[in-house]
Amino acid sequence: MLKGTITLNADAIILGGAVFDGERYRPELNTVAIRGGKIVAVGGEELQAMAGASTQKIDAAGGLIMPGFIDAHIHPIEGGLDMLRCDLVHAETRDAYLDVVRDYARVNPNVEWILGGGWKMAAFPGGTPLAADLDVIEPNRPVYLPNRDHHSAWVNSKALERAGITASTPDPDDGRIERDAQGNPSGTLHEGAMNLVKRLIPSDTDEERYAALMAAQRYLHSVGVTAWQDAIVGEYGGHSDTRSVYRMADQRGDLKARVTAALWWHRDRGLAQIDELRRQRDEYLSENFIASTVKIMQDGVPENHTAAMLDPYISEACQCAGDHRGIAMVDRDELLEVVPALDADNWQVHIHAIGDRAVRDSLDAIEVALNRNGVTDNRHHLAHLQIVHPADIARFAKLNVIANMQMLWATNEPQMLELNLPVLGPERSGWQYPFASLWKSGAPLAAGSDWPVTTPNPWEALHVAVNRTLRREDSDYNPKPFIADQALPLEVALAAYTSGSAWATHDSGAGRLEPGMRADIVITDRDPFAGEAEQVGEVLTRATYVGGKQVF
Repeated sequence: MLKGTITLNADAIILGGAVFDGERYRPELNTVAIRGGKIVAVGGEELQAMAGASTQKIDAAGGLIMPGFIDAHIHPIEGGLDMLRCDLVHAETRDAYLDVVRDYARVNPNVEWILGGGWKMAAFPGGTPLAADLDVIEPNRPVYLPNRDHHSAWVNSKALERAGITASTPDPDDGRIERDAQGNPSGTLHEGAMNLVKRLIPSDTDEERYAALMAAQRYLHSVGVTAWQDAIVGEYGGHSDTRSVYRMADQRGDLKARVTAALWWHRDRGLAQIDELRRQRDEYLSENFIASTVKIMQDGVPENHTAAMLDPYISEACQCAGDHRGIAMVDRDELLEVVPALDADNWQVHIHAIGDRAVRDSLDAIEVALNRNGVTDNRHHLAHLQIVHPADIARFAKLNVIANMQMLWATNEPQMLELNLPVLGPERSGWQYPFASLWKSGAPLAAGSDWPVTTPNPWEALHVAVNRTLRREDSDYNPKPFIADQALPLEVALAAYTSGSAWATHDSGAGRLEPGMRADIVITDRDPFAGEAEQVGEVLTRATYVGGKQVF
């Protein structure tokens, strides 16, 4: 079946591979024609008639020809900075982490702070590493290392000293300081407590952030990501703003990806900040960078007991008060005013919602916006969705709220088994990452990685989406599927990561292979639909094109 009209002299023709068009697997199609940076036809061998003397012919060699991945929730500059600093991502154990820190400190004797991160909570008893371990390696310079989900930080005694954190320092309302038996800070800071140290860290320079963005873009192109939503842009938590870096990259022609920025909502500034956000939206609009979204961090994560829950955590497991229900970063009543106000000002609202209370409060706020403002095309979405009460599943479709999935997390990996399941209990543990239920209920789906929390490689996430296990080769592989009936068909999961994320980011020119779309295209080394589900995570990106130009 031919989609598009045969016209002579295409700039390039990709042939010899099965097609996924962004919504459906189309094995009867095997050729895509490109001209002027856009797709002009999708069809079969008849499209070779479009080849002229200068037409480039690209052999897909039996792989999949598909739209580029669009990551709907990612932190690329932070990921790039981690790659360029003390990168703990590839280590697995306490001793291995300490070896990486030791090597980095030795090779970088002149840096004022030891920065980086990426450790797994499951590598430490109770998920809480100690300052004393870092003190042995680096007693003189402050060390600040966020964990892989950036909801906790490992610090040394020098960092605690610089911040003035002692036994008498109270926990902030939006965080917690881990303490030893005598009440002294032990070296792990959660959520808002991280800011006690983070605010002291010197701002990243434009040169550092630019290098990080370029490193991140190269890495993302290598795994087939051609566009993304940066889930936190703006000054927050001691970090400097990254909008100017994106604009500089765009003006220089170095920003190849299309980026939607989610501007940070400061939970202590209230509705008065909307005027400033509007100014930023207008000021930073450019061809490849659009600041049209506001990001609200509504809660934390269950492994450090900060995810906002409807019912208390299991107190025996979390060693917390019997009525502890986590932390709502924005008070419910305030949230019910903030979201409708942003919606009325034509903002898309992107909410971090992990616990079932955070999910419910967020849905309630969007429902208030719908009732107050009427139907809009703002396309609000909730990211992460770890624990969703069954009564709230159908509300996503009813309210047209996008379920922004981080699919890689839905496995029986150590952090889940050792830190999450015990504090949630059996019933709520079974409500986690209900992707199939959301899909079957008609919820719009999008997908993202949350890198540097976890890998930005979409095929590893898709592997979990269809198998609910990690790849057999992964160090945390567990053969038991995690809530197996919540697995998604590959076609559905792949659509979420392409056309679904394009819709979520208001990118009408990408996410599908059809005439008129940007030629943001990925070619893989094999056709995953022709193999076994257990092999999805083995798929590799052979080539990535943005606007018809090869970037990997």
